[in-house]
Amino acid sequence: MTEIITFSAEEAAPDRNAVFEGQGIPAGAVVTQDTEDLYNTARDVLSDSAAPVAMFAEISKADFAVVYRGVGFNEPSTPVKDISARAEQLALFALTLGKSISEKITERFEAGDFATASMLDSAASAAADRLAGIVEPRFLEYLLSRELATPSTTVLGYSPGYCGWHMSGQEKLFEFLQPGRIGISLTESFLMQPLKSISGVLIAGPADIHRFANSYPLCSLCETQSCRKRIRALPET
Repeated sequence: MTEIITFSAEEAAPDRNAVFEGQGIPAGAVVTQDTEDLYNTARDVLSDSAAPVAMFAEISKADFAVVYRGVGFNEPSTPVKDISARAEQLALFALTLGKSISEKITERFEAGDFATASMLDSAASAAADRLAGIVEPRFLEYLLSRELATPSTTVLGYSPGYCGWHMSGQEKLFEFLQPGRIGISLTESFLMQPLKSISGVLIAGPADIHRFANSYPLCSLCETQSCRKRIRALPET
């Protein structure tokens, strides 16, 4: 079963703090009027230019093992491998803001308007992350409607390029999911086009399967440790 989801501009609107954090400005910090004006411009351009759409498709554990293995460049031990093995349900997903917003960002950079281009780039990245946060509960709703999950089920997304899942995993993911149907293609270097796109696997199961210690060998190389924030936000069991 494949489901395609379209979003309104309001649904895709990024969180203000997330946009500023992408600019290195801490949440809640007081900003200058010039910075506020840049943010407002980026928000308006994003609203006018983005064409947000997503898709997901269920996948068996056996088939996901093939996708995850890719061409064999993954780290030997990874959270994604361990968590997916404990999953109750899995789905591949992809989402994009469309090519127009990427073109707008490029145009601003090429015109030398670096401040606006940078803010718009941060806004688009935050918007894509916001959509990923919407796709997760949409998949849960899908599972609940088919009695394949319970209200205590937790869904989180994991993407190639993170947590030891090599970027080359995109190749098999694209073969199975076919996100060209929503306008996403893959380059030879495994980058998605349009750039403001995200793909990965949605893993559904008890909240506890998503909790892991950052003691994997690869964790010492991670600069963001962003998984800690997601784990802290998991419901208590």
